[in-house]
Amino acid sequence: MNIFDVLQLILFVGVLFLLTPPLGKFMAAVFKGETTWLHKPLGWLERLTYKISGIDSKKDMGWKEYALCLMAFNILGIVVLFLLQLIQGGLPFNPQAISGITWDSALNTAVSFVTNTNWQGYAGETTMSYLTQMIGLAYQNFVSAAVGIAVAVAVTRGIARKSLEGIGNFWTDLTRSVIYILLPSSFVLAIVLVSQGVVQNFSPYLEALTLEGAKQMLPFGPAASQIAIKMLGTNGGGFFNSNSSHPFENPTAFSNLLQMLAIFVIPAALTYMFGVMTNAKKHGWLIFGVMLALFLGLTGASLYSEYSHNPVVSQSAVMEGKETRFGTFNSVLFSTVTTSASCGAVNSMHSSLSPLSGGVALFNMMLGEIIFGGVGAGLYGMLLFVLLTVFLSGLMVGRTPEYLGKKIEGKEMTMVIVAILAPCTMILVGSAFSSVLPMGLSSLANKGPHGFTEILYAFSSAAGNNGSAFAGLNANTPYYNLFLALAMFVGRFAVIIPILAVAGSLAKKKVSPPSSGTFEVDSLLFAVLLIGVILIVGALTFLPALSLGPIMEHILMLNGRTF
Repeated sequence: MNIFDVLQLILFVGVLFLLTPPLGKFMAAVFKGETTWLHKPLGWLERLTYKISGIDSKKDMGWKEYALCLMAFNILGIVVLFLLQLIQGGLPFNPQAISGITWDSALNTAVSFVTNTNWQGYAGETTMSYLTQMIGLAYQNFVSAAVGIAVAVAVTRGIARKSLEGIGNFWTDLTRSVIYILLPSSFVLAIVLVSQGVVQNFSPYLEALTLEGAKQMLPFGPAASQIAIKMLGTNGGGFFNSNSSHPFENPTAFSNLLQMLAIFVIPAALTYMFGVMTNAKKHGWLIFGVMLALFLGLTGASLYSEYSHNPVVSQSAVMEGKETRFGTFNSVLFSTVTTSASCGAVNSMHSSLSPLSGGVALFNMMLGEIIFGGVGAGLYGMLLFVLLTVFLSGLMVGRTPEYLGKKIEGKEMTMVIVAILAPCTMILVGSAFSSVLPMGLSSLANKGPHGFTEILYAFSSAAGNNGSAFAGLNANTPYYNLFLALAMFVGRFAVIIPILAVAGSLAKKKVSPPSSGTFEVDSLLFAVLLIGVILIVGALTFLPALSLGPIMEHILMLNGRTF
């Protein structure tokens, strides 16, 4: 590392900090139904959407109706995207005449993009037609992100409201998320990315002649429009197989910085929105601060490991698997950004990171979507741990736990525990089965702890709705396509439904006035307790698995062994 790397990290955090309040305040206004500066140019589109769809935008839904609409919308999305991939060979906008996808890969991809995971077991430029990329994958990039935002807003309302049954309207929240937040921001970012050299066209692939006289196929397509929303929506699915390490997706150092900022900006702003809508701005900043502290701590650990001496190759900052355009620092920073935010975009191969750096990326996903997290998912994922911390703190002092004036009781904690444990179960069960079954072991590229990490990373990425790949594991097999699809589905909806149930329960409760015994949730003490609960839950749940994977590989690397 050098001084410029440190300055870039400071710039990254500084810009993120500056963008959080205005964007958070804007989103709060949008979801409170207030008129904003974008309503004049885009309000007609919102009204037209309601009219065409027959939506009563003012209807207030209870949590069960909200969840039912959400599930129906997402299941229909899976079916449509699945069928589109099967028949893409006979549809237009397919200049390369790419045929339909196998059913197991199509199902995996459909579940992947609908759940905002964007796990890819295929090469985009050789598997998906332009039509599938645009109206299938790019569409889900928008609406899957909007679903996450809608859930975060509904949970915020549930906490903020007093003695009410409803938590909002799913269709209204979904529509406003797309029209006022995701569409305009993606349009602006796409234009900037095109100015940096990201391709955006409908041209057929070009055969070029290299300096050595060899022929090379250059893929084109409407990439910039999908790259913008894949970052802003924390989707991560690459238009090209090598994702953000491809020069047509991420050409310059400036585009690389923009993409990292785009991944964090909406999840960070949602914490400020939460503070505004609950009238608890200090608590919103505390959530932001905890997320930032976890991110910086784990990024520091990853950088320390990557820049430490590697006895196997007798050097530090190994460039294997990294783009020379970005170098070691930007590769490591991108890896922690994308796994902290459950985005899944990558500008280097995570399998080539040092064992502990790869372990940090793995641990980020194992903690759940909480370190800024996926769009929307980061906020409601962190609120699960906030409620757990409040409950444990109340038990320690012998007082009924309260959160922002509302009592937290057994029924809420049951849902919280279900939501926290569901992804953990899929990670550990999926990894355990795949480590002993021939169908799971046959796809490995490496043996020993590195091979185990390949499996563990795949299920952590799927259940954490991240989508990044460790590389080395051939996941495009019927076994992994189906098992990982199940992990993605459970990791998404087994968290959303319980947290909506918690929101519905809290919305009905009265607010108790603060007293001398009220535990403050905007203090440094609460922040320390929250970080402690997050790390303890993560350590107790995943330490044995991590010990068999990256930790064991690191110990063996120090003794000159590699895999």
